This record gives sequence, C-alpha cells and structure tokens, in this order.
Amino acid sequence: MGMGCLYLGLSFPTMEKGHGKPSAPLGRHGDAGNLCVKRSHRPPWPRGWGGEGRLGVSDSRFELRSVSVTPSRPLRAMGGFRALMAALWALGAAGAAALRIGAFNIQSFGDSKVSDPACGGVIAQIVAGYDITLVQEVRDPDLSAVSALMEQINSLSRHEYSFVSSEPLGRDQYKEMYLFVYRKDAVSVVDTYQYPDPEDAFSREPFVVKFSAPGSAAGELVLIPLHAAPHQAVAEIDALYDVYLDVIDKWGTDDLLFLGDFNADCSYVRAQDWPAIRLRSSEVFKWLIPDSADTTVGNSDCAYDRIVVCGARLRRSLKPQSAAVHDFQEEFGLDQTQMPVLCPQGSRRWPYFPEE
Repeated sequence: MGMGCLYLGLSFPTMEKGHGKPSAPLGRHGDAGNLCVKRSHRPPWPRGWGGEGRLGVSDSRFELRSVSVTPSRPLRAMGGFRALMAALWALGAAGAAALRIGAFNIQSFGDSKVSDPACGGVIAQIVAGYDITLVQEVRDPDLSAVSALMEQINSLSRHEYSFVSSEPLGRDQYKEMYLFVYRKDAVSVVDTYQYPDPEDAFSREPFVVKFSAPGSAAGELVLIPLHAAPHQAVAEIDALYDVYLDVIDKWGTDDLLFLGDFNADCSYVRAQDWPAIRLRSSEVFKWLIPDSADTTVGNSDCAYDRIVVCGARLRRSLKPQSAAVHDFQEEFGLDQTQMPVLCPQGSRRWPYFPEE
C-alpha cells in the first residue's frame, strides 16, 4: 500500500501573537524552539532543490512537487526503510523563498525509529527540508518520539520548528496520529479541529489545520490529511467530500488541500469505482497526481498517494500541466537493498511539478 509524504513549500513571515492566531487551537502543540538550541548547520539538500532561503522567485503561483527523498549514504544501516513523499511547492511573491510542504508516511513512527542514529537522522534531514510536513502513521501517544525528532530537526536547521498533532486515532486498539511539523518563521497555525466523523466513515478521521502564509498568493490555506485504510479507500476518499462541506461551514473557506496516502489505485480503487467518489466526480476538485502516475518503485505501478486541491484562489495559483514523477532512487543511484524502511512497502516515488 502507498505511504506518502506530501510537502508544500511556502516561505513567508510568521504570524506574531495578536494577529489573528488563536491562543489555543485544538490539538497538541510543541514549541520546538525550546527543545534545542538553533545551529547554523544546514541539512544536505538533494540536487535541484535550491535549499533554504532560495530567492529570485518571480511567480506567485503555486508549484506542486512530489519527491522521494532518500539520502544515499545512511541507508544501509536503516534496514528496510521505504519512503514516499509528495511535495507541494507554493511560490511566494518576487524575491521570496519557496514554501515547501510535504506529507510523509513513516511506517510505525515511534521511539525505536527516532532513537536509531541512522534512521532518526535521515527522518530529521528529510523533515528539516520543508516548511510544513505532514507525518502519517505516528504511533507516539506520549509524544516522546516527536520531541526527540524535533530536537534532531532543530539541531540540523538554523530555523526553529514546532508541531501540532492530533490525538491517537483509530477504531480499535491500533491507533495512529497525524503530525504537522512546521517552520515557525515561515508559517503559523491559525486554527485546527478534529473532523467529528458522524458517520464513522474514516479509520483515521482527518485532523484539519489552517495555516497562515501571508507572503503567498493564498494567504491562508487549509490542509486536510488522510491515511486511508486500504480496503476502505473508496468510501474514505468519497467521505472527504463531507469534510470539504464541513470545513466550508466551519471556517468559510474552500481553499483546501487534501493530501496523503489515499491508497487510491490498483486493487484498492479500481477504474469502475471512480464515478461514485464525489471528490473525483465533482469539478470543484482538481487531482494533481494523475491515475497514470506511479508513486511506487519495484514491481508495482500504482498511484496510491495523491494531492487534491480546491478553491478558486488555489486553483488559479497552480502552474498548468506541471505534474510529473521525481524518482530519487534513480537520481541518487540507489538499489533496492538501500531503500530505507521509512514508509511501508510500495511507495517510493514522488510526483512533482517542475518550475517553468
């Protein structure tokens, strides 16, 4: 099944207190700046990314990029990590750095992963490369692993990072959390809420977060994560339409981005299933990762991981026909034995939206 990493990149001034940020949005928050002293060392950037503080952008439209970031050197010690990351890059005004946002499904993320020097270090390097990161499949109810990850991230980056997370979610004893890690001087959390899921449609109901990015064309945007249960993927993707209506009713905005591991292809979502999925059949939504994309490596060829956008302002911001797949396994010359165990089997490629 696909485990995805979605990253949206926007580099904008952080909202300060007293400028519309609620004092206590729903969810669990952490002040990453108190966990570790900032250092000047910058994480190693894959080729073509431009790194932190990239300047000279003259187009305020959004650029979406899904990329598989798998650093080559540490992987042998990580034993079976698989990473998939879809990245959305939103471009700020002229002279502003790109804002990087991503969704990363890390298989059973907890204390054992983050305490492994090789494994935890690679995760921190990946997350430190973005301004907002959605991490899926977090199994850390006491936030000990999250706190350790934040400490590692802040030891790598000259910027301060913080986080907001859902409570553990799930119908039975198995629970996961949605975690958003964000760069405090680039974006701020305006509000959050846990979708109530009155019909019990989701195994892990979306934890909805509104971010402020004042230097972007959008200004504010709402991120709606989903890690769908594979054999319930059709019903769960369809139910995102109800989340869409709920967000409009609650916050009065339709500038929304749905992202994550939808398991939206192959045996889980077949061609004959799409007409019954409202998130797909309605022209309100634009699916940025096509069905023909392969968000996996190996023998499978499935577009499990998706990015879906709606809202006139966000849709106008998109660069047309810019979607593609960026395979970092190929770029870094990694063989199958070197692929890490960051994400479950199957998802190791990323769709991306190159600059024009």
